[in-house]
Amino acid sequence: MQQDWDVLWPKIVDAAGETVYMVLATLLFATLFGTAVGLALYATRKGGVFQNRLVFVTLSFLVNVIRPVPALIAIVILNPLTRELMGTAVGTDAVIFPMTVIATFGVARIVESNLVGVEPGVIEAARAMGTSRIRILLTVLVPEALGPLVLGMTFMLVALIDFSVIAGTVGGGGVGNLAITHGYLRFDDRVMAVTVLILIGLVQAAQLLGNMLSRKVLRR
Repeated sequence: MQQDWDVLWPKIVDAAGETVYMVLATLLFATLFGTAVGLALYATRKGGVFQNRLVFVTLSFLVNVIRPVPALIAIVILNPLTRELMGTAVGTDAVIFPMTVIATFGVARIVESNLVGVEPGVIEAARAMGTSRIRILLTVLVPEALGPLVLGMTFMLVALIDFSVIAGTVGGGGVGNLAITHGYLRFDDRVMAVTVLILIGLVQAAQLLGNMLSRKVLRR
């Protein structure tokens, strides 16, 4: 089925904008919440500055259960809660909620694993100087692990671009929705090709930006 590209191009631009909005908003919220959970995981583990086995086991269990859930299943499972909180389960704004829930636990594990890689001597030196436990976490550990953390967030950003496409196929808007409604269902390979090129461009831009930021941080 041939389509009028004079009408379609504005829809393509809008869809690309919706995808960027979904991904960046989700990354922002997931980074805030996920960093908090990741810091809690690191701090409460055995030998951590706030060692607490119960808290660590509970958080670790939640991360291990929620993080592997496939994106499509997560959106469906969270539909009732999304509708309750957002007033609807359809649309770009609504889909940010389930995307954030899943991404938060992915970010948490990234943060924890990178903090674990910080040299123990750095922590001991901070303790010897009388630095409080909170300050050790926020002003010693996080800056020390910042380079790898930026690379980890880059990986998450790319994953969220994929996630947004899946969300778009179930009413979330963006490039995924465009690919289904104007490409797949209308048997228009040209639209499918355009959406694939947009996604490749977004992924390349995200990876380039992440690599640049990590190099800048590591040179400090």
